[in-house]
Amino acid sequence: MKLPKFISSNIVLKITSLNAVVITIRLLVSAGVQRLLAVTVGEAGYASIGQVRNILAMLTSTTTLGTFNGVVKYVAEFKTNQPELSKVFSTVTTFTLIGSLVSAVVLFFGASHLSEYLFNSQAYIYIFQLLAVIAPFIAMSRVANAVVSGLSDYKKYAKIELISYLIATVALVIGLFTSELKGVIIAIAFAPVIQLIVLGFVFGKTLKTYVKFKSLGFQLFYKNKLLAFTLMSFISTFLLNYIELNIRTLVAEEININEAGYWTAITFISKNYMVFATGLFTLYVLPKFASIHSKYEFKNEVFNIYKTILPIFGLGMLLVYVLRDYIIQFIYPDFTGIEPLFKWQLLGDFIRLGALVLSHQFLAKRLVKSFVITEIASLALFFVLSKVFIQYYGTEGIVIAHFVRYILYFIMVCFVIKIYFSNQKNNSTDGKNM
Repeated sequence: MKLPKFISSNIVLKITSLNAVVITIRLLVSAGVQRLLAVTVGEAGYASIGQVRNILAMLTSTTTLGTFNGVVKYVAEFKTNQPELSKVFSTVTTFTLIGSLVSAVVLFFGASHLSEYLFNSQAYIYIFQLLAVIAPFIAMSRVANAVVSGLSDYKKYAKIELISYLIATVALVIGLFTSELKGVIIAIAFAPVIQLIVLGFVFGKTLKTYVKFKSLGFQLFYKNKLLAFTLMSFISTFLLNYIELNIRTLVAEEININEAGYWTAITFISKNYMVFATGLFTLYVLPKFASIHSKYEFKNEVFNIYKTILPIFGLGMLLVYVLRDYIIQFIYPDFTGIEPLFKWQLLGDFIRLGALVLSHQFLAKRLVKSFVITEIASLALFFVLSKVFIQYYGTEGIVIAHFVRYILYFIMVCFVIKIYFSNQKNNSTDGKNM
């Protein structure tokens, strides 16, 4: 199908429109599956599923030592420079071997402690031991995905996302009907393995063109540069999911496990529509910002992204809010406590989108200090505000904290980027005066 001219001439719209097709299919499939889960496993089971998803997200960082955004950046920069790419991938190979091994050992031998700490039960030891075995596959899938993103191959990215999601969904439904909650959790754990297999079929030939496997060695040419991304990933992925785990536990202890299920449900809805923007960030924003070197170019690009995606995103979120009662009735029929959470979650996510576009400048330019300061401040705000607001507003206090956090985060990011370009201008002026 030929795209309209106004879309085909705008790369942001091309990626967004293709992403929209994939995500629409995902949302329709997900709606049916989530209803099935909500009815079958209930609020408590849903909270447990949320814990497992957070653990899996943390593993995408630890198994690769957080090299995903580094691979995206350097593949985008060196896609025509094979010697440099070989150096990058040799370093990444070493990092992923170390990350996978350490993650597997911690998961396998710490299974009993982790099960008790995160679930207040020994019944989940099996999932940590299973994830220990799967850890290397999670790492390989993550790195291969980073190559797709670095090449901005949005068509293959969309195909991989859709096929792997549909197969993983079938596995989840089979798991649900054969072993209920345990089967669902095992299926979720196997999702990265499914994605790796799909990646091999769809992207295998292209991957071999850029990654010369025979020339890879356990070398650390890009150690210092990739360690910066390790630190940033640890904060943005590992710490974020760790805090979400603790907040879910906080809600369960301060109120009850059902309320933890409601919060898990609203965050899952949020993550489903935020996927709409995630592909754009990795396929377009990060590689594009990496190639921009002036304040004027940066402002123009940010304005172009904002005017393209914010109206689409805002309209979609407004639609979700208007239809919230129908969403609850159709997907989460017994989750009556979820309705008050929509407003604050949606408002927070809209501001979050605007802030995330800007903050990708930190990743593109490897501004480690700026990234670390803003992210830690953001996470600390979320955790502290959640603990305070839950006392006054119950579970709704968590999503109010989410909203307030991203207002302050957006202000911080704008301020830090302004300082960055001011320093660039001063350095340029000093150079001319020398």
